[in-house]
This record gives sequence, structure tokens and C-alpha cells, in this order.
Amino acid sequence: MPSRPRAPGALAALVALFTAGYLAPYLLPTVVGRLAAGLGLGPSQAGLIGSVLLLGSASAGFALAARVHRTGPRRAARLGLLAMALGYGSAAATGTLPLVVAGVVLGGFGSGTATAVAASGIAGRPDPQRASTLGLLSVSAAAGALYLTLPRLGGGHAPPLLALACAALLVWPVTSRLPGGTRAHPDVTAARAAGPLPHRRAGAALAAGLLCWSLAQNALWGVSGRIGTVQAGLSEVTVGAVFALALGAGLAGVTVAGALGPRLGRAVPIGVGTALIAVCVLLSATAGGLASFATGEILWNALYPVVLSCLLGLAASLDPRGRWAVLAGSASSLGTACGPVTGSVLSETAGYPGMGAALAALLLLVAAPLTAVARHAAGRPLVPGSIRRRGGAPAAVLAATTAAPTALLPQVGAPEQQIAPIPPPAPTARQLRSAFHLTRT
Repeated sequence: MPSRPRAPGALAALVALFTAGYLAPYLLPTVVGRLAAGLGLGPSQAGLIGSVLLLGSASAGFALAARVHRTGPRRAARLGLLAMALGYGSAAATGTLPLVVAGVVLGGFGSGTATAVAASGIAGRPDPQRASTLGLLSVSAAAGALYLTLPRLGGGHAPPLLALACAALLVWPVTSRLPGGTRAHPDVTAARAAGPLPHRRAGAALAAGLLCWSLAQNALWGVSGRIGTVQAGLSEVTVGAVFALALGAGLAGVTVAGALGPRLGRAVPIGVGTALIAVCVLLSATAGGLASFATGEILWNALYPVVLSCLLGLAASLDPRGRWAVLAGSASSLGTACGPVTGSVLSETAGYPGMGAALAALLLLVAAPLTAVARHAAGRPLVPGSIRRRGGAPAAVLAATTAAPTALLPQVGAPEQQIAPIPPPAPTARQLRSAFHLTRT
């Protein structure tokens, strides 16, 4: 019998699965750097392998966008974690390039499967942005701990890949808390009936914007290790410490954003946050020493998860079935996959400062459509995923299935109507005579 997804155990399982799936992109700089050093590859070749890993993750998300609930969240999650353990583990155990690439592709497909299951489950919760924030806190803490630990485990490409495989094995036991059948969310069964994808233009704009947004972020993130060691002249241990501090700043940023909750909405954090990230990207790419490199990386990573949590919550609010959450997450993974190659090619042709200028310009361009989608979604009528006050998902299902026209539905955030007192009508002569007669008797 499937368990209820809103139980605390189900939330913990979704957060753990989110952490395992997102850990590979967070460890991308050290994975790419270790592949280049351990296998004797050039920067572009190592970046291409990192892109292949993330392409496998994106392909899993696109393939599973509407199939998670048919397969069953528990079964799909376990298949993904098994692929992660086998793929990353086999890639770590060999030094043959074709076998490493094959293992990385399999592991990336497993990461994408785990992320798709987590995104689909988070979208069905009453507050998807809060659940996404918890997931980002968890993955930032895990990645920060690994950045402090991996430099002390020796060189070669095996340690970061083994860390990803071990993360999958550690998460495996909590998958028993996920629903085992295809009815993952009984309270939104009506909304999950076969039907067209809602909010297609807004969702498509969000997915396209997320692709470019993630590409710009990870183009720099994929070469940040080399910027620190080559351009800034830092050691690998120092760069790892900077990354750990940066991810710690991300924890603080997400904590503050979670405390503020919906007070700022989504449009302001997405628009202003993306513009500030563009400045941080330019600062990191032009860093010539420890101070500028650390400042750019720490400020950037403090803002990145805040904006990402708003984008993930926005995608989840567009469809309670989780299809836009999975599709937008897969588009983000696709942009992440293209990031290492883009960063390597731009850095080799235009240098690190030129690469930073190009990526900052792309972020400023993409900030406008993302902010427009956030403003549009904030003013939607009562539809699935948009009700958070006194009703949650059951009320969202009612709003989705009722035949009332959109214009008659109250808008989210609209002021409540004032209740005007209505005076009673004046008594008639007959009523006065009846009252007089009763008092006499």
C-alpha cells in the first residue's frame, strides 16, 4: 500500500534523493579536474566527459517527465540509485578511457532518474519551494564536506566518482518511505488524470531560460578549479577550502531565503539575484589572487541556491503532477551539461576574463524572461499548485476540476472584500399591531 507523500518520512526521502541526484553537478569542478589529471586529458576533453555525464542526467529527466508515477516513485528511485552506484563505481575502478566514459554516462543517467523522482514528489507537496530549499541545503552541506575531504584522499579520478557511488548506496534505505505504487499522491488524483500540459508558454519560457541560466553558471563552475590554480596561482587544497566556504555561504543564503519565505515573492529574487550573479561571475573569471577569487566564488554561491530554489518552486507551481518541475529540471541539467564544454572552449579562445564577460552578458539577457514568468505565475487564478492558504492540494484539485470560468475565480493575493452591515427593514403596520397585541395578552 503506498504511503502518504506528505508524511515527514516521505519528505526526508525526497530530500535525500534530491541530494544524491544533484551531487554530481555540485562536484563537477573536482570531477573534471581529476579526470584531466588522472587520465592525462586536456581541458576540453575532460570538460567533454563532464558534459557527457550531465547529458545522461538530462536525458533521464526528459524520458521520465511523465512516467515517474506510472513506474512508481520507489521503483524508479531504486533503479536510478542502482545505476549511479554501478556507473560511478565502475568508472572509478578503471583507467581505460572508453570504460570511464561508459560508467560516467550510466551514472549520470542514474543521477537524472533520482532527480526526476525527487522533483516529481516535491511538486506534489503543499509547499514545493520549501522542500526544494531543504534539498539545496542538504546537497550544499554534502558537497562542502566532500570538497574539504577529497583533497586528503589522494589524487586520481577515483575519489570523487566513488563519493557519488557511495552517496547512492547511503540513500538507498530511505527509498522504502516513498510510495511503492503508481498512485503517488492520492489527494491530487483528479489533477493527475490524462490531460494537456498546463501553462505551456510560461513553462516553455521557464525551461528555455533555465537552460541558458544553468549553462552560464556551470560554464564558469566547470573551470573554476582551473581559474583558481592556474590564473590565481592557488593550490588544490586552498581552492577546495574556498569551494567549501562558498557552499557554506550557499547554506546561509538558502537559510535566509527560507526564513523570508514568500514575502519577497519569486520575481524579485530571480531578477535581482540573476543580475548580481552576473557580477559575481565576472569577478571570479577575472580573479588574479586569493581575495578576488574567494570573494567572487563565495558571493556567487551564496546567491545561486537562493535563485535556484525560487526557479524550482516556480516550475513546481505550474503543474502539481510535477511534469514542468521535471522538464524544467531536465532543461537545467541540459544547460549544466553544456556548461563544461562551453567554459573550456570560451576560456581557451577568449581567456578567462573574456569568458566571464560573455557569461555575464548571457545572464543579464536571460534575467528578463525568467522574471516575467515569475510575475505571470504570481498573478494566476486558483489552479493546481497555486493554493497555499487554507486548502492546499485538495482545494487546488477543486479549483482545477470546477467548471467556473477563470474570471469568476478570486485571484491569489487579492484583497479580501469588506463586509458591509445591512440594516433590517422597517416593520410594517401589521407587524406593529401584532406586536402590540402580544404585549397586551
